[in-house]
Amino acid sequence: MLRLLHTADVHLGARHADLGEQAAAQRERQFAAFRATVDLALAEKVDAVLVAGDLFDSNTPPRRSVERVVAELRRLAEAAIRTVIVPGTHDVYDGASVYRAYDLPALAGLPADTDRLLVLTPERPDVVLAPLDLVVHGRVFATKRAPRSPLAGFDVAADERATWHVGMIHGSLSIPGRTEHDEVVFTAEEVAASHLDYLALGHWHSTQRGQAGATVWAYSGAPEPVALDQDRAGNVLLVALEERNGGRHVTIEERRVGRTRFERVELDAAGVGSQPALVERLAAHADPDLVLDVRVIGLRPDDLDLVPEEVERELADRFFRVRVRDASAAALPEGPLPPPDTIAGALVRDLQAEVAGAEEAGRDEEAREIREALHLARLLLEGREVAL
Repeated sequence: MLRLLHTADVHLGARHADLGEQAAAQRERQFAAFRATVDLALAEKVDAVLVAGDLFDSNTPPRRSVERVVAELRRLAEAAIRTVIVPGTHDVYDGASVYRAYDLPALAGLPADTDRLLVLTPERPDVVLAPLDLVVHGRVFATKRAPRSPLAGFDVAADERATWHVGMIHGSLSIPGRTEHDEVVFTAEEVAASHLDYLALGHWHSTQRGQAGATVWAYSGAPEPVALDQDRAGNVLLVALEERNGGRHVTIEERRVGRTRFERVELDAAGVGSQPALVERLAAHADPDLVLDVRVIGLRPDDLDLVPEEVERELADRFFRVRVRDASAAALPEGPLPPPDTIAGALVRDLQAEVAGAEEAGRDEEAREIREALHLARLLLEGREVAL
């Protein structure tokens, strides 16, 4: 049995502008997840670690960051675990690539001919790991946007250099209507035609897997989640390749290495009650590892006075980060309207017509703004005090 650990999209050094004061803490969490990945590889005594792109978030990481990464890679090399890396779209293998600026094997104290730490490039598209009876194929370009599919015309069926053939790509499996404009795109048909035993993928931050023909493919996902849409992130994959009963079998096991969780909550404004009630309700989700994204929607009662920034401040020390957005809309006027031949009546009717037109056309934000204007006009016409 051949055992691999597959990871990708570590994005070490990411700036995380959306996390505010917690950005630095999240960068440390990402490095901790990378270290946990190395710990897992050592504990499981895998044969090789595959990093399918975007180990670094950019091609200009500080040297200290590179040295921290190399120290972890050295731990694997010292345990005779091979590591194979391919550049991604953030650490793309262009003229300014981090992999050109730094010789990772040399920094790790390894000889030039080492097979324990390798970066596959257009000039070195594969490596034969003879002790493992394995060829690893890196389908890489020297530009961020690929000039063609990385699997165009690629087929290992006649390659007899080893029993096992594993591919590595940082890009998108083609999904009509969704991935056409991605930098690197390939199709399920091309995956099947490659005849690879396993295809280790990066670029999608949520763990996913599938099969095309006889080739098993998987996205490991980001080992530490970095955005709200990554509900299947935080994992690495343990992959076993085995010849059994006359056939080849690939099994995949997910392992959690990340800490941060992201959760979206949508609340109907009609059921919020009050700002203190909202704070109490959200506090029930308190978790120092949770990034909570709250969106208040629906029609807002007149007596609901909600200031999202105040809610965020009250809850800040109970979450890794909390964000509250008020996307609710003011209710349309109820009861009899002023006569249409009055200024007030004409104004209300005009605004109601604009709301209906915007909603029918799907211009939701415009409709919300007009509702707010109508709500304010109604309060003023009723002689009620309005805080501006």
